[in-house]
Amino acid sequence: MSQILGVKFNDYGQVYYFGSGPFVVREGQHVIVKTDQGMGLGKVILIRQAPKEMDDDDPEGHKAIYRLANDKDMEAVAENAVLSRDAFRFCRTCINTHKLGMKLVDVEVFFDRSKMVFYFTAPGRIDFRELIKDLVKEYRTRIELRQIGVRHETQMLGAIGNCGQMCCCRRFMRKFVPVTIKMAKEQNLFLNPTKISGICGRLLCCLSFEQQGYEEFHRMCPRVGKKYPTSLGQMKVLRSNFFKKSLSLLDENFEEQEVSIDEWNEIVNKPPSDEAKAEAKARAAGPKARRGGRRPVRPDILAPEPDLSELEDPSPAEEPGPVREERKRRPRKDAPAARPEQAAAAPEDGDEADAQSKRARRPRRRRRRPPKK
Repeated sequence: MSQILGVKFNDYGQVYYFGSGPFVVREGQHVIVKTDQGMGLGKVILIRQAPKEMDDDDPEGHKAIYRLANDKDMEAVAENAVLSRDAFRFCRTCINTHKLGMKLVDVEVFFDRSKMVFYFTAPGRIDFRELIKDLVKEYRTRIELRQIGVRHETQMLGAIGNCGQMCCCRRFMRKFVPVTIKMAKEQNLFLNPTKISGICGRLLCCLSFEQQGYEEFHRMCPRVGKKYPTSLGQMKVLRSNFFKKSLSLLDENFEEQEVSIDEWNEIVNKPPSDEAKAEAKARAAGPKARRGGRRPVRPDILAPEPDLSELEDPSPAEEPGPVREERKRRPRKDAPAARPEQAAAAPEDGDEADAQSKRARRPRRRRRRPPKK
């Protein structure tokens, strides 16, 4: 029965699937396979049985392995590892000679030495034509310089993360997914670059691992900051707790309560209970029922309107109007002082008294001030 083999060509690389063909392969063995780049040696990390209906040389469309690796093949791999280290040192010397702004990360030598790949990082584009000439002259094979990002650099070199363990990209991650700052906001994390960034300087990859759980939790939760009618009265949602799967609510008495998601689904959009109605009536009857507003005026304690008939009737020469208090006018400097005989006779003369009263009640005109420029 054919087998489906999961093969890896390096520790941090992806897993490729091949068919075992006529060979019997055990987990941990090395095999020789044909790839688009030539012959390659890989290690079998998993084995699964192919279905019976697909028991042929090409199960499920997977290519069959070429053969099992022998001792000579393992010696060739060791020689390629030594050549890779020598090429790394030589290439770094050439980079310093040509003064190129690039950082060499790793060198990969193919199993049959048909090609050598130099991985490097750089802030921009690099003109490395002279560097390639030196490498071709030294090793007499196909040379490829491949620029990678900082995440792939960390994956190749390996590092210890903030959690104290090996970085996820080196340990088990094989493909990178986009990580955005929106994920950190939805997970209620402090937007501190030193806390949410990894060794590579980018956002932590583990944010994408937990994003699906946060999205499902936010779908179940109500909107934070909104008021909802419940069986306990009007409730305002203050915040949500992902780890406890609970909500913090503020009731009408300005008291904070914490309920689970299941309890919230039972009380939301339900008519208020008898206890809630009794509490609401008690609050309405209390002295502090209305806060910040004007107290209502009861009609039975309204102040009586004044009786205008008790006021003195105005003189027949003028129309009825509001009674104004007479102000004492200062005597003019050029006006002669009133004699005591005239002051005593003033009340007797009715016409002069009316004229003086009109003159006293006449409003004093004020001068208009010029507008400010």
